Amino acid sequence: MRQIVGVADMKVSNNTAESVITYSLGSCIGLVIYDPAVRVGGILHYMLPESSIDREKAARKPYMFADTGIPRLFKTAYALGAKKPRMKIYVAGGAEILDQKGFFNIGKRNYMALKKIFFKNKVMISQQNVGGNVNRTVRIEIATGDIFVKTSGSKEVRI
Repeated sequence: MRQIVGVADMKVSNNTAESVITYSLGSCIGLVIYDPAVRVGGILHYMLPESSIDREKAARKPYMFADTGIPRLFKTAYALGAKKPRMKIYVAGGAEILDQKGFFNIGKRNYMALKKIFFKNKVMISQQNVGGNVNRTVRIEIATGDIFVKTSGSKEVRI
């Protein structure tokens, strides 16, 4: 069974029959976490770096922003038995699709927000596929923790 993570959404699972997938990561970031000891994994698909631009919207849609979505992703995984020291972390997205001249730099700002939160909380990224100007789709298999990435115009690849 496939759980689909939409834009400004998050899913966490410990059901080994499931995979979790998010589509079309452009400037958005897809943050994938997985604890192999308890087989808990999830994906956050956030759009913007900081909730301070619209606190009201952040209250309604906390997964839209890095600073409100990332803590919720980790806390939801912890509630299912995951532990930070065991987690594998994969980051995808942060591209400049519609802003190839870099005027707004949303992709870079999204990635830097994540790095700042991770630095403060001593979280290390295991692997990443960020930047450039391609869309990415990311999928994780809960049973194995295998992560698959598909970029525009290419086949899905296990990383």
